[in-house]
Amino acid sequence: MVFITMFDRILNLKCVLLLLLLLKLVMEEEAERGVAHIVEHLAFSATKKYTNHDIVKFLESIGAEFGACQNASTSADETIYELLVPVDKPELLSQAISVLAEFSSEVRVSLDDLEKERGAVLEEYRGSRNANGRMQDAHWLLMMEGSKYAERLPIGLEKVIRTVSPETVKQFYNKWYHLHNMAVVAVGDFSDTQSVVELIKIHFGQKVSPDSPPLVPHYPVPPHSEPRFSCFVESEAGGSAVMISCKVQVSELKTVKDYRDLLAESMFHCALNQRFFKISRRKDPPYFSCSSAADVFVRPVKAYMMTATCKEKGTVEALESMLMEIARVRLHGFTEREILTVRSLLMSEIESAYLERDQMQSTSLRDEYLQHFLRGEPVIGIESEAQLQKTILPQISAAEVSNHAETFCTTCSCVVKTVEPRSHATIDDLKAVLHKVNLLEEERIISPWDEEHIPEEIVSGKPDPGHIVQQLEFPTVGVTELFLSNGMKVCYKCTDFLDDQVLFTGFAYGGLSEVPEDEHYSCSMASTIAGEIGVFGYKPSLLMDMLAGKRAEVGTKIGSYMRSFSGDCSPTDLETALQLVYQLFTTDVVPGEEEVKIVMEMAEEAINAQERDPYTAFSNRVRELNYGNSYFFRPVKTSDLRKVNPRKACEYFSSCFKDPSTFTVLFVGNLNPSVAHPLILQYLGGIPKPSETVLSFNRDELKGLPFTFPATIVREVVRSPMVEAQCSVQLTFPVVLKNESMIEEVHFVGFLCKLLETKIMQVLRFKHGEIYSVGVSVFLGGNKPSRNGDARGDISVYFSCDPDISWKLVDIVLDEILRLQEEGPSEQDVLTILEIEQRAHENGLQENYYWLDRILRSYQSRLYFGDVSASFEVQDEGRKKVRESLRPSVAQSALQRILPVPCRKQYTVVILMPQISQLERFKSFFLPAIERYRKDAKILVAVSGAIVLGASLWRYSRHNSKS
Repeated sequence: MVFITMFDRILNLKCVLLLLLLLKLVMEEEAERGVAHIVEHLAFSATKKYTNHDIVKFLESIGAEFGACQNASTSADETIYELLVPVDKPELLSQAISVLAEFSSEVRVSLDDLEKERGAVLEEYRGSRNANGRMQDAHWLLMMEGSKYAERLPIGLEKVIRTVSPETVKQFYNKWYHLHNMAVVAVGDFSDTQSVVELIKIHFGQKVSPDSPPLVPHYPVPPHSEPRFSCFVESEAGGSAVMISCKVQVSELKTVKDYRDLLAESMFHCALNQRFFKISRRKDPPYFSCSSAADVFVRPVKAYMMTATCKEKGTVEALESMLMEIARVRLHGFTEREILTVRSLLMSEIESAYLERDQMQSTSLRDEYLQHFLRGEPVIGIESEAQLQKTILPQISAAEVSNHAETFCTTCSCVVKTVEPRSHATIDDLKAVLHKVNLLEEERIISPWDEEHIPEEIVSGKPDPGHIVQQLEFPTVGVTELFLSNGMKVCYKCTDFLDDQVLFTGFAYGGLSEVPEDEHYSCSMASTIAGEIGVFGYKPSLLMDMLAGKRAEVGTKIGSYMRSFSGDCSPTDLETALQLVYQLFTTDVVPGEEEVKIVMEMAEEAINAQERDPYTAFSNRVRELNYGNSYFFRPVKTSDLRKVNPRKACEYFSSCFKDPSTFTVLFVGNLNPSVAHPLILQYLGGIPKPSETVLSFNRDELKGLPFTFPATIVREVVRSPMVEAQCSVQLTFPVVLKNESMIEEVHFVGFLCKLLETKIMQVLRFKHGEIYSVGVSVFLGGNKPSRNGDARGDISVYFSCDPDISWKLVDIVLDEILRLQEEGPSEQDVLTILEIEQRAHENGLQENYYWLDRILRSYQSRLYFGDVSASFEVQDEGRKKVRESLRPSVAQSALQRILPVPCRKQYTVVILMPQISQLERFKSFFLPAIERYRKDAKILVAVSGAIVLGASLWRYSRHNSKS
């Protein structure tokens, strides 16, 4: 057994525990295909020490959520069990390590255990049988053809999952789960690493492993010199795509030269991706997007992969463009400027990782130890790796990077595959493109890369800085508020959670709800159209080069009631980030014909892809039912695109980010006020204020979105054409939160959602074994941000399952919610939810995103009237009040108050099911009648006659439809 342990002073008092197992799926015999995955599931169900999912319950009771903090994965070469547990109480760490030890040799495989978990595994299997799953499986088979890996997929075979015996599972477990094949990794905020080592020895030292366990076999993946081709037709595909993969043997990472080669390879993919992006933004581009990467598929094989998404009927053109670019690199290489850009990007990334080494080292070392055990790679450490990169990167030449294009040669175990919703490309087409590009390359008539002129400065002329009109300090929250001379309000909080992170967001009231209905489609696409043109005064392809080596990004959003921008930057690149914000407010976006054409083509392809997806009709019906078919929630159709006026869209976007006096901007992160203040005054204070206010709205007078929830019970089935049967369920309840107790009610809703999710999971998965996962969420986004009136919304329960038992499971869920309303949860249920929430809160207090969200919600709170500190404290007190009061009886009362009472009184259920034929519909309608009246001969004859007539009509309609 291998022990790997380390410690790192991370701030959240948590520990990551990993149990790594060298377990190749190719070890499975034909009757065992899927057993490795089943064992992984059974480990959380029952062991010698724990039973009936007590492991899950114990871990949740200490704040480790099932799925988020306790999970496992089975891949082609290994199984990994992962626990994320708190270490502020020593006994919890000991118990968590004992759980890993149970996984290693004490998993119980009884018939009852297996039957309970079979349904969850089957549902996970069913969930993988969608378009993406089928495409991935097809690509895997094509890549691995000729090796045993091609015969083994991690999820296994459905017939094995349904029928495998406990004896077969136990035999597999005993054969391959040996300490010789395992390692333990512990990463966390440990005060004493030796004590952790001792705990591992105590719990694992008692386990016994045979002296001569079977060796883990090696299975090669044979190379092939001739390319393999596939034209895969997937009627539910999200679009058309092309994939080129070239397989190479995984090289060792042992020496500095190996590391240099890996860096050069990274530079190659980065430089190639920059070219692909620029091509995708040209006139009549061959694809919408294209990317290049390298990945280890299985331990013996690494693949260089290029993937492009394109318009329908465009796969052959996209393939030619991809191959041409690789040939261009082989002939002419990358330019020095391209290499300089890429070098700057990689330098920026490693510098950021080095600066955050104290906070993030636990994650990086965890991954390094994992790769050390699984693939024998050395554990370098971020300090050494940063030094290596800074030393090596300047020495890597353009020629050295360009040489990696040789790996993308069609004679290097190449696989070329197209995916289309309808068949257009043929294998002969693909072969012809390869022949054409190879001939052009041989004749050396492919021209070099044509570089664009790149402006040197984002802001051509620095603006005159504004000044601070008023500065306020709020020490209880740790924030400073600035009122600038142009009317913009700026708030910042300095933290030291991450050394290389500054987060920011700005918002103003007034969004799409204020737009007339006849302009809705144009304005709702404003961000998309403007983004393709360039909202910062430059085309996206130019801006990419201008920002090379800088870590600064800004995005925009126009929502129902607000307009906002948000971003992330390094403290050293704060000026660049603020320059982008300045450009956002001072740029008038003007639609160009080519940019608009590209974005509208992409939008049309996206809509067509949605309509092919079986889930689209389901989600559309859910929205239509729950929100009264409001135009605002109605799905966009291709016919709606013709209503879009690009000029109107761009004008609206420009007006949304024009008036600084309507915006409040928040910063959280590693800010130095003496450095930040002058930059804020220059680039935010320097934004000119229009002579008249633009889109200035009173939050209490905004128009509300039109939506209504059904007043009664609605139970519907949506049938959609599917290649393979899928079934999704959404159960929705209306929610009304009273204005006078809004703060507490919002916290109650959060607790209740987690309580419902936990209890429904226990019933549907752990008791009945019929689902894989369940989600419970709340939607309150339809409410305008007025400080008056009640808030309306809904709470939804959603899961997937076997179509044949969907209604049964809906009734089980309703029964469980009704039981909670009538009897209340147990004391342990409430304690578990409180612990999960407390752990999430403690972690959040040390994250910039958490603080940015908390401060933002304080500004947007109904209780904000100019004092952000008071608003913040009221929200904090609301949380504390709810936590302190939360008992089983209080939770029961909240369930009765917030949900309809009884819950069966008012709700909607929509179930997605496969479409059935007309003949099957006739059978489903009449056969129950036959069963019911089988003793009455006259009725039986009449019903039989109706079936014959119905079947005849059905055949007739089919005949006519084919004519």
